[in-house]
Amino acid sequence: MDLLIFQVPILMVQASLDGALLGILFALIAYGMALQWGVMNIINIAQGEMVILGGYIAYTMYVMGIHPAYGVIVSPIIMYFIGWLLYKLVINRVVDRDLFISILATFGISILTQQLMNFIFGADVVVAQSNFGTTLLFDDMVTLPNAKIFSALVGIIFAIGLVLYMKKSKLGRAIRATSQNARAAKILGIDTERVYAATFGINAALCGVAGALISITFTLHPYVGLPYTVRSFMIVIIAGLGNLPGVALSGMGLGVFEEFSDYILGTEFRIGSVFTLLVLILVYRRFRLSRKREYLE
Repeated sequence: MDLLIFQVPILMVQASLDGALLGILFALIAYGMALQWGVMNIINIAQGEMVILGGYIAYTMYVMGIHPAYGVIVSPIIMYFIGWLLYKLVINRVVDRDLFISILATFGISILTQQLMNFIFGADVVVAQSNFGTTLLFDDMVTLPNAKIFSALVGIIFAIGLVLYMKKSKLGRAIRATSQNARAAKILGIDTERVYAATFGINAALCGVAGALISITFTLHPYVGLPYTVRSFMIVIIAGLGNLPGVALSGMGLGVFEEFSDYILGTEFRIGSVFTLLVLILVYRRFRLSRKREYLE
């Protein structure tokens, strides 16, 4: 175990900044999951695959000679319609069913999406080169890729834009009303079917933005979506549904945790540490719920 990070304080600054920037991207993905989970009561196991698919859209633009940064505009538009289509074909049949049924349905979408991406784009690990350069801080001892800074800024802009849209637009208010009480919203004349389709589309669009940012910041592979699903799920269960500040803080906290795990345990244990943390959180939540149940009894 390498404890160099504790012996050289500047490495702690490097890990913290890298983790915070990375966490903003995680938070953007998690907010999409929290939105559709809160409105539709569906846990989307295909969340990570939708992110990677959005990344491949930006990568395709890069291959065609278009700068991949433009993917943050093109990818969410395409992914919105893909999400809308998935809702019409699959999700609308499981919205009012048991939560486990929705998990199975989205798990099937996840597997299908993986295979389609493998067939279309191949199994090689790829990255879209942004050529944004780097920013040096603290007498050149801390290095931040400008692609990460760009990703964090774009993530913040889209998150703020979505919050304003949810508060100001007619559809946004309908989504909020449906999330509070779908039956009452339907009685009041809100087209809940349209709301559900739009919500799943918005979630897919956010995945498209995040995927485009990942394509220029990290690497893409057809089977690398699961860690993003796990991260999103973890952030949502920590922050709660509809709690955007909590999602943002939890996302950045997870990003910092991953970076420190990378420095201390090694890169090969980075994803393993995330899964371990998820298990610990679920066990803790289970313990708290059992204690609360005993107290009420």
